[in-house]
Amino acid sequence: MKIFEPLDLGSLSLHHGSMSIRILVTGGTFDKEYNELNGTLFFKDTHVQEMLKLGRCKLEVDIRTLMLVDSLEMTEDDRKLIVDHCSKIKDERIVITHGTDTMEQTARAIAQANLNRTIVLTGAMIPYKFGSSDGLFNLGSALALVQTLPHGVYIAMNGRYFSWDHVRKNQSTGEFEEI
Repeated sequence: MKIFEPLDLGSLSLHHGSMSIRILVTGGTFDKEYNELNGTLFFKDTHVQEMLKLGRCKLEVDIRTLMLVDSLEMTEDDRKLIVDHCSKIKDERIVITHGTDTMEQTARAIAQANLNRTIVLTGAMIPYKFGSSDGLFNLGSALALVQTLPHGVYIAMNGRYFSWDHVRKNQSTGEFEEI
């Protein structure tokens, strides 16, 4: 596995194969850590690189950290930044790590931009650093789906994928479901 130093802050490239996939990191439970002293969750850095290494990922990916925010604190300006990045990059396949509480809103904003790309948003209900996170599985699923689905915007959680306009997070079960 070759690791190239990033040209801008928050990026890392792992190159294998011919299909490049952009991973945009936005935060969410995926990247939270636990402060043992005061019992709070916080952001330090993304865990995506570590997760890809642990999963023995052999894909060509380019990782960019756009922000590390809880999705409940994500603003419309944050969503505009995500859409702007999706529209300007050359990669046709994009995975976005995102908090689950407002993932549908961001998916809608991206879809309304009518980009000619395959974009898959994914997240986790339990932080990766907790050791029992669903994040590793969800990231792997999103990477497989972004390679096989036609252009469009999707949400991938718990081994399932949903079109951006036919999904919601069930707040009582904590699971995504088709609508």
